Amino acid sequence: MKLIECVPNFSEGRRQEVINSIADAIRSTPGVTLLDVESNPDHNRSVISFVGESGPVKQAALAASGKAIELIDLTKHEGEHPRMGAVDVVPFVPLSGATMDDCVALAKDFGKEFAERFHAPVFLYEEAASIPERRNLADVRAGEFEGLRDKIGRDPTKKPDFGPDKIHPTAGATAVGAREILIAYNVNLGTNDLAIAKKIAHQLRAKDGGLAYVKALGFELKERGIVQVSMNMTDYHKSQLFKVKELVELFAERYGVQVVSSEIVGLAPMDALVDSAEFYLKLENFSREQVLEKRLFAPSPSSLTDMSLSNFSEEVASKKATPGGGSVSAYMGALAAGLVCMVARITLAKKDTAQDIEQLQEVVRKGEDLRERLLGLVVEDAESFDAVMQAFKLPRDKPDVRRKAIQDATVKAAEVPLRTLDSSVKILRLAEEVAKYGATNALSDVTTSVAAARATTEGAASNVLINLDMLEDKLCADKTRMRVLELRKDAEQLEQRALELVATRSRKK
Repeated sequence: MKLIECVPNFSEGRRQEVINSIADAIRSTPGVTLLDVESNPDHNRSVISFVGESGPVKQAALAASGKAIELIDLTKHEGEHPRMGAVDVVPFVPLSGATMDDCVALAKDFGKEFAERFHAPVFLYEEAASIPERRNLADVRAGEFEGLRDKIGRDPTKKPDFGPDKIHPTAGATAVGAREILIAYNVNLGTNDLAIAKKIAHQLRAKDGGLAYVKALGFELKERGIVQVSMNMTDYHKSQLFKVKELVELFAERYGVQVVSSEIVGLAPMDALVDSAEFYLKLENFSREQVLEKRLFAPSPSSLTDMSLSNFSEEVASKKATPGGGSVSAYMGALAAGLVCMVARITLAKKDTAQDIEQLQEVVRKGEDLRERLLGLVVEDAESFDAVMQAFKLPRDKPDVRRKAIQDATVKAAEVPLRTLDSSVKILRLAEEVAKYGATNALSDVTTSVAAARATTEGAASNVLINLDMLEDKLCADKTRMRVLELRKDAEQLEQRALELVATRSRKK
C-alpha cells in the first residue's frame, strides 16, 4: 500500500459550518481517513489532514475543494495569514510505501483536473514545481489574491501551470505541490507589538540567514491582544523544534518580552516531539524504542526485516533457498551502516568543534538512509530469487514466454545485489569519515563496520556475477561485470584508507 498524506489549507477559520462542510466532503470519501482539522480565527484559515492511497486522496481533495470554492468568497475574506485562494494550497506528502515521485505525479494530475473542473488557475510548487522560481510557496503566493488578480494575464512570470490565464473571481488561485513532512509551529509572545514578532521572524528564517529549513512570519492575534511568530519547519530532522523554541526565547528576551505559549498546527511526527523531550529532559542513552506507544502499535512481524535475530538466523539456516547470501550480505551492510551511525553519535556527544559536528551529522543522516535502504534490500533479494525460481516452473509448452520470464527475473536478481554492492561502497566512504573524526574509544567499532561492509561487498558481488552467467544479453552482462569490478576496486581502496586512519589514530592514544 502506498500511503499519501494530503494537507490542504483553506481560507476560512471562523465560520464553523463552512469548515464542517469541507471536512465532511473528505470524511465521506471512501478510502481516506480524516486525521485532523485545525482552524485559526485570527489567521482565518483551516488546515485539514487526511491520508489514503493516491486515487482516493485525489478524489477527497477534489470534493473538499469543490465545497470550499462554493462557500468561500475571497473578495470578502480578511485574515492575518497570506492567501491567494479559497483553496490556498494543496500539498501531497509521501508516507508509508510512497515516494516523492508518486506525490509529484499526483500533484500534477490533481492540479490539471482541479483547473479544468473549477476554472481556476493552478501553480505547481516545491518538488512539483515546473520552474525553479516556483519551488518556494511564498514566491508563488507573492501579492496574494488582490495582487495576482492584477498580474495574471499581464505578467508572463505569473502564467499558471494549469487553468485559465486569469484569476477566479471569488476562489482566486491555488498552489499544488509535493513535499516532505512539514511542521507548522507557532510561538506566542506576551506583547501586542507586531514589530517585535516580525523582527524575530526575520532573525529566525533561513532566507534571511537564520535556521535552515525554517520559514517564519510575524502575525497579530487581535482577539488575544498578543503577537505570534508563525513558522513552517520544512525539515524537522535538521532544524528541530527545541532549537526554534530556544532561539525565539533568546531573541524575545532581548526585546524585553516573554514567550507565553507555543502550538503545533495540525499533526507532527513523534520523532520531532521525542527530540524535544530528549533535549529538555537531558536524557542519557535514550532510544525511541522506550516510547510505550511505539512498542504497543508496532506492526507484527511480516517480513524478514521484522523478524528477531534468532528467527532470521533460523530462516537462513533452513533448507529453503531464501533468504540466502544476497539477503545476508544486505543485512551485514545494514549492520555496518548502523555501526557508522553509532560511532558518529557517540562522537557528537563529545565534540564541540563546529566543522566536525557538521561532518558527523551528515554521516548520521547518510548512514541512516543506507541502513534503511539495505534493510529493504534484504527482502528484495529474497523476493527476486524466488521470482527466478517461479519463472523456471512455468510450463515448457510456451518456450518464448518462459524464456522471457526467466531472463526478466534474472536481470532483477542481478540488479538487486548490485544495489547492495553500491551501498556497501557508500558505507565504506562514511567509515573513512568516522575514522578521521570519530572518538578514539570507538575506533574498534569503525574496524568492525569496515569488515562488515567489505563482507557485504564480496557477498553482493558474487551474487551479481552468478546471475550474469544466465543472461542472454551479453552486452548488458559485460557492462554489469565492469561495474562490479569498479565497485570492488573502490571498496578495496576505501577499506585500506579507513584501516590506516584507525591504525594511525590508535597508535596516538
